[in-house]
Amino acid sequence: MGRRNGTAGTAATTASVFGEVARHLRESAGLTQGELAGRLHCDRSWVARIEAGTRVPQNGFAEVCDQLFDTGGLLTRLWERIDWYAEAGPADRFRRRAVLDEEAVALREYQALTVPGLLQTEEYARALLGRDFSGEELEQRVRARLDRQRRLLGPGGPLLLWVLDESVIRGVVRGPEVMRDQCDRLLSVARRDAVRLQLAPFDARGLTRPHTSVTLISLAEGGGWVYSESLDRGHFTDDPTVFARHLRTLDLLRADALSPEDTAAVIREARAGYARDGRPPHRLGRPPGTATALRGRPRTRHPRVRHPRTRRRD
Repeated sequence: MGRRNGTAGTAATTASVFGEVARHLRESAGLTQGELAGRLHCDRSWVARIEAGTRVPQNGFAEVCDQLFDTGGLLTRLWERIDWYAEAGPADRFRRRAVLDEEAVALREYQALTVPGLLQTEEYARALLGRDFSGEELEQRVRARLDRQRRLLGPGGPLLLWVLDESVIRGVVRGPEVMRDQCDRLLSVARRDAVRLQLAPFDARGLTRPHTSVTLISLAEGGGWVYSESLDRGHFTDDPTVFARHLRTLDLLRADALSPEDTAAVIREARAGYARDGRPPHRLGRPPGTATALRGRPRTRHPRVRHPRTRRRD
């Protein structure tokens, strides 16, 4: 049975309903959360969060519970009917994305237009979030984003692999001072052991980019989620086929993009432009050797062939 599309509110409600049904079946079987966790080889808190509707279960959870409780496939059918995180509006997509990020062991991300949230400075984040929020709500979300950065970029955080389109550091958000500080932030975070930051230049031949910004969220228990955005909506899917397809695309993109070292050189050049005259160079320079690395070999220039002129006869 295929999944059905639903609104953000429907998805949130059905997640809670799934948890209630799972809890009822467990209690009817006379099992505690800890005992069920032992049968599932997971932590008790994982079961508790699924039953509370705050944790998205994998399909395997429903299948194993159906076998344990002899439900005739009830939970599996219910799981398939729920469009988990299919669409989330502006006020909800940040919360849902944050929940998944906290459980991730790796984040692979391509950004086409703006700096990813985990890499943003406070002023850059305020400028972007200000498009959807204002007043105290805006300040709360800025603080939440900075707190999330401290958790995920700290010790024990996930592996973080980013590829940014060149337009990310060339497009001015709020002003040159904000962009200069943002370049400093990118250079600082890129030096961390669990971080790899690369740029996809405009003029790189054979570079295949995703059609839009996309994030792959790999989970410790296996599997993962694909997250993307369109206008004011966030889209989530845990379809293994979709995840594998985007993983291949991002792996190839990382192989063909600028190296982390060359990326840092280009960001430093952009920063110098913002500091000098308020904007990056019209065309970002390429560090030595990047043309060969991107294109496989230097462009061959053939000499112009000159043909002798034919004298006009009177």
